[in-house]
Amino acid sequence: MYLTQGLQRSLQQTPEQLITIFGERRRTFRQFADRVARLAGALRQLGMGAGDRVSMLALNSDRYLEYMQATWWGGGVLNPVNTRWAVPEIVYSLDDCDTTLLFVDDYFLPMVEGIRASAKRPPIFIYSGEGQAPAGMLSHEQLIAESDPVEDAGRGGHDLACVMYTGGTTGFPKGVMQSHMNLWSACVQRMAELPPPLNNRDMHVMPLFHCAGLARALCGFIAGGTHVIVPAFEPKAVLAMIEHEAITDTCLVPTMILAMLAEPTFDQYNLNSLQRLTYGASPTAGEMIEEVLAKLPDLELVHGYGLTEACPIVSTNPPENHSAQARKSGLARSVGRGGYGVNVKIVDEQGVEVPRGTVGEIIVRGPNIMQGYLNKPEETAKALRDGWLYTGDGAYMDEQGYIYIVDRLKDMIVTGGENVYSAEVENIIARHPAVLMCAVIGIPHEQWGEAVHAVVVLKPGCEASEEQLRGHCREYIAGYKCPKAVEFRPSLPLSGAGKILKRDLREPFWAGKSRGVN
Repeated sequence: MYLTQGLQRSLQQTPEQLITIFGERRRTFRQFADRVARLAGALRQLGMGAGDRVSMLALNSDRYLEYMQATWWGGGVLNPVNTRWAVPEIVYSLDDCDTTLLFVDDYFLPMVEGIRASAKRPPIFIYSGEGQAPAGMLSHEQLIAESDPVEDAGRGGHDLACVMYTGGTTGFPKGVMQSHMNLWSACVQRMAELPPPLNNRDMHVMPLFHCAGLARALCGFIAGGTHVIVPAFEPKAVLAMIEHEAITDTCLVPTMILAMLAEPTFDQYNLNSLQRLTYGASPTAGEMIEEVLAKLPDLELVHGYGLTEACPIVSTNPPENHSAQARKSGLARSVGRGGYGVNVKIVDEQGVEVPRGTVGEIIVRGPNIMQGYLNKPEETAKALRDGWLYTGDGAYMDEQGYIYIVDRLKDMIVTGGENVYSAEVENIIARHPAVLMCAVIGIPHEQWGEAVHAVVVLKPGCEASEEQLRGHCREYIAGYKCPKAVEFRPSLPLSGAGKILKRDLREPFWAGKSRGVN
């Protein structure tokens, strides 16, 4: 299968339907497909051959979706750039991927000269902003206006479709190689389990450089839905968009949802059009679920678990597992069961499957699993073993096959010889009514090796002391799991996808030290 097929199908069947809504700009499938075919022709004229890498450094927009489809239409490979990176990180990914063309929007223009000056082979820069192209850059709009449309190159199957770099939690970022079949199978598997709402209007808030955002957009292309695009997350803007554009479906991470729920004007918006909300990137969303359903009782909640190396779908916890009974039984805390076409096992350090209810590492097998890490054969060999992807996520599985995440294995805290899963402690702290969000990390301790340390953001207008939060934890979990210290901050460091960056929280404590206990 090839990733332009959905666009071809919609062009044939519903050419006058809206495909993109971005601000006041609206385009039909006919208009969008013409622009894609012309942009693909321009990229070929600029030297893009089969399999060549094309990057984009930009906030979400309709032009981002054009970049995606035009690159594939012309036979190229996507290399989306993480918008949270500094110039050296961006240049590393461009050099590692041998990128030849780079689209840049208005927001990231200040980085262009730094990239041009330090890249081993500076790419051709294409301006995808709203004004006139700066000197030394080509114009996205002018390339479309002056180029003839070309036929779809038809690359698909096991051909490389995307090189998506991980966040670089250890060492340099790794380029995850995803084929057309990897991405297509992941998207179709998800839609088979959870068909899109009728006349779907999906709002893209997750950054499109991120695998969750890109795959969700691809689902929309395959299913022929309408893409409503938000440049970046801002609570009021997202709430207003749901109301104004009658959004039916969207995906957010818990940090975004919590910020929306805490927005003082939340109740002023009409959110009745929203049928489904998918959330992910956190195993500790219990209190958030209760608050969402208290305000929007008819909303279908879906928890998705995955990772870039799985393109990204591994499992889905469907709406029925968010019922009052499921929340009471604990089933809502699960991330669901292995999806269609996906095999999941929980294994020990030797790769042997552990008994149900025992914590181990999640490993995954299926057509959605990456081809490997670009230029990193040793890292690939560690992650892909005997056809299985070793995720690095700690979890257990119940007798019905439901998966319960306990932590990233690298985030596990070893204190006095006892294993503490930070996610468990975070889940308890999050129950306190004054807490907006929190992160639990291990910090050095001479006696115990590591001490449990909580970093907390309080809700606006709420107060809580360190002793109150520690006392709250002691009511629910063992003493050795309770934070030895609680640090209050106005905010937490977040990735471009809204995940809490624990490595940034840990770094000052571990400078000059090693985490030998882990």
